[in-house]
Amino acid sequence: MEKNSFRIYVLGNPLMEGDAFPIRLLLRLRKEFSSIKFIELDPTENFPEENHLIIVDTIANTQKVVMWDDIDAIQSSPSYSLHDFDLGMTLKLMKKMGKLKRVTIFGVPPSGSEENVFQELKTTMSSLLSKSASHN
Repeated sequence: MEKNSFRIYVLGNPLMEGDAFPIRLLLRLRKEFSSIKFIELDPTENFPEENHLIIVDTIANTQKVVMWDDIDAIQSSPSYSLHDFDLGMTLKLMKKMGKLKRVTIFGVPPSGSEENVFQELKTTMSSLLSKSASHN
């Protein structure tokens, strides 16, 4: 996959402090990785069907940036209404329906130093990009 073919979907809610970090980092990410298309995505809308879906989202129980690609390791929260329908459940359904082949999730903490989180995210994303470039 060429670097300029990457699309990374950024989830978050700018109105909720604990879920706003990915959105606050969006402009810096676009500047740092100008060859990547960063797309703000509302998780209640249809997810794009891609061979490799790449997402940046808030992870509630972490203090640092994490990256993983195991959908089955995502713990879904109990669902009582459509309001409770979460990312983990969406990805698991897409996988079950055959609409998702591969996913990479960059999880950012809900709080912390914006500079530190951005630097961690930049390093982690650069690692994925270099791995992808070496596989071409």
